[in-house]
Amino acid sequence: MLDAVLVNMRRHGRIAVCGMISQYILEQPESVQNLSAVFYKQIRMEGFTVYEYYDRYSKFLDFVLPCIKEGKIVYVEDITEGLESGPAALVGLFSGRNVGKQVVKVAQE
Repeated sequence: MLDAVLVNMRRHGRIAVCGMISQYILEQPESVQNLSAVFYKQIRMEGFTVYEYYDRYSKFLDFVLPCIKEGKIVYVEDITEGLESGPAALVGLFSGRNVGKQVVKVAQE
């Protein structure tokens, strides 16, 4: 997927990289064929982890929760029913099957 992104980037574009869970269990992780686009287009690509910003979490919640309540931000959940479906849902994370946050619903509230 990164290959497709790189050839479609604008000059001086920026790519934030976080996660990549689909690569975790592969014996041979995907390689990038269009890496030359990074210097031809002068693209900035930088990785980050959520832990670097943990000290800002409460400020983030103060901002984002009202936006969610007002419908300005909409998020997607991929809900799987039943604890017995949990293992398949986890495997789906690694294969890119799910869309949005993966949730396993084990009981009705």
